[in-house]
This record gives sequence, structure tokens and C-alpha cells, in this order.
Amino acid sequence: MSTSRIVIVGGGTAGLTVAAQLLKKNRGLDVTIIEPNDQHYYQPLWTLVGGGVFPREKSQRSEADYIPHGATWLRDFVESFDPAGNSLKTRRGKTLEYDWLVVCPGIQLNWTAIKGLSKDVVGKHGICSNYSYETVNSTWETLRNFKGGTALFTHPAGAVKCGGAPQKICYLAEDHFRRSGIRDQCKVIFASATPRIFAVDKYASALERMIARRGIETRFKHDLVELRPEKKEAVFQILETSDQVTIPYDMIHVTPKMGPPDFIKNSPLAGEGGWVDVNKNSTQHNQFKNVFSLGDSSSLPTSKTGAAIRKQAPVTVANLLAGIEGKPASAQYNGYTSCPLVTSYSRLILAEFDYDGKPQETFPFDQSKERYSMYLLKKHGLPVLYWRGMLRGRA
Repeated sequence: MSTSRIVIVGGGTAGLTVAAQLLKKNRGLDVTIIEPNDQHYYQPLWTLVGGGVFPREKSQRSEADYIPHGATWLRDFVESFDPAGNSLKTRRGKTLEYDWLVVCPGIQLNWTAIKGLSKDVVGKHGICSNYSYETVNSTWETLRNFKGGTALFTHPAGAVKCGGAPQKICYLAEDHFRRSGIRDQCKVIFASATPRIFAVDKYASALERMIARRGIETRFKHDLVELRPEKKEAVFQILETSDQVTIPYDMIHVTPKMGPPDFIKNSPLAGEGGWVDVNKNSTQHNQFKNVFSLGDSSSLPTSKTGAAIRKQAPVTVANLLAGIEGKPASAQYNGYTSCPLVTSYSRLILAEFDYDGKPQETFPFDQSKERYSMYLLKKHGLPVLYWRGMLRGRA
């Protein structure tokens, strides 16, 4: 087992968790992590950063501090894959051969896929976004300086990381306006390309009641396709029709379009949609059996969250180690994911469910109810579990 060369593409949540768990099982494994960035971000905190709860620095730590002991860290980008030849090439021209490959570089933000949007305009003309470390401060700056008018929040078509995040900042903003005494001067609109507020009935019903109570306007099947920053106008395509609608705004929080990284989408590993084509239960590639993928870049048909990775990682590790020993991939992932839906500065709905949309709740109470205890879990508990647990291979 110790002579097997394992290459992990991506040193984010999935890559570090898998590497840590592998080396806990066998310190003699030859594990290489390819990750170009020297900083690691706990991205779920960015909702609270955008809401002014934490400074963004709380979400950032040095990547080097979380590379597991015994792993080799290659600071480079992957350029291309040759799965038939069990090798890959990096941007700097290095060729790496492997016995086993784990592909988990995360999701790609496609800012310019929306006409008129780029990272350069975020922070100007009332535009803000929680979706990068560079832009997340723009959200709180925009919210705390807002004096009233139309506050617009968007959710694009296609996959996004943490499907609930676009609506969480809407709820925090509405709560902030209320606490600041300007709610009566604000029109809050959540415009989403999705057909409803949430995919799972139990949590959708609770959210719909909360939205109605708080006077938030929802517009579904609305996909943002263009921003006109100077005019402060947002143009939406009405899905399943040829119609477009323009909504004027005084501030807008934009969730950019996202997709698989280009170097995956254009590789032999890609399947439908450009994601790494894996079995949804084993995380093993459907064609190349010495390749696994989990997390945001995989084809696993569940929400792209860190909580999903927490359940995917031990399955990937177990099946990879079984493969090294010549055994079949018998560990199974059932699609579990979790979405802590922050609904205010003191309440949260903790949605947990599987592939079938069946709730898989952790606590012995109805998690569709807004609770202060669950908000505290999000604010204080989950970051500790992440830094001290998951990334260390303990959870």
C-alpha cells in the first residue's frame, strides 16, 4: 500500500480532508497535493462577513498550516489530464504520474458570464458580492451605507456553491434594514433562476412562511443576464420563455454564474455538464477506475457544500484504499448535504437531506424551525469543527 502514488488535485476542503484521512489510515502513503494558493478560506463564513458579523480575516488561514504531515505540496496549477496514461501536466510543465488520482479543485466563478459584471465593478454602483475574499467586504460596506430604496439579491441558473447562500444574505440584509430603522424605506427582492425557494418541501414551506411574514418579494425563474451599472439596472431572462425583464435597483448583491474549472471541462475526465464523471454512490470515476472525485467539481448530484464533503470524504478514502488492495469500492455515499440557512442575526434553519430530498436531521427537534441555538452553531461551532476537525481528518 505504501508504494502507491496518490495525487490529489486541489487543496481546498475536499483535498485537505481526503489527504488527512488517507494519512491517518496509513502514514506510509505517497500523497501529493497540487494547490496553487498559499491561503485557505473557510468560505461558509463569508455570509456572516457580508452581514458585518465578522471581519473577512477570520475566514483566512495559511494553506501550509493544513497540509497534512507526510504529504507533499506542489504549488502549481493542473494544465491537462491523461487518465489513459495515468499522468497529468502542470502549468509549469511538470508531468506527474500517479497510481490513484483524486480530483477536487472546487468550482469556478464565471464573473463575466453576466454581461456588465466583473470583479472590478463589485463595490461600485451599488454592486456587492460575498463570493470571493476580494469582494466580500463590499457587501457590508453596501449594507451599512444603504439609506433605502430597492435592494435586489440574485441566484443564477446552474450549480452554485452552497445553494442556500444567495438567499441567506438577503435575509441578513432585510434584518439589518429592520434593526437600522429603515425597513419601511426598503423594497427587498430576491430574484432567483430556481423554480422555488428551496428544493426540499419541509424547509421550503418554513422559508415561504418566513418570507411572507417579512415582506420579501420573490421572483422565481429569473436568471440575471446583464447588469447596467451606470443606470443601476439588472436584466433578467425569464426561464422557459423568450421574455426579459429589467429591474432597477439601488443596491444589488450578485451571485456570479459558476461551473466546472476549464481544465476539467476540457479533459477526458469530464462528463455531462463538464463535471468529473463519477458514480454518485462510490465517488469513483465511471470510466477510469483509479480516479475519484468529490466536492464541487464532481458530478455528484447534490448541493455543493462543505457538509456534503464531510460525508463524501470517508467514502472516497475507503474506496480508494480498497482499490489499492484490489477490493471493490463498497463504501456508499447517500447524497447527504446540509445547508445552514441563516434567516436573521439570531435565527437559523438547519436543512439536512439526502439524494431523495428526505430530511436527514442531526438533532432531536424540528430543524425547519428558526432557532437561536442553530445560529450559534453556524457562528461559533461549525468553524471550529472545520479547522480542528475536518481539515485534520477527524470528522
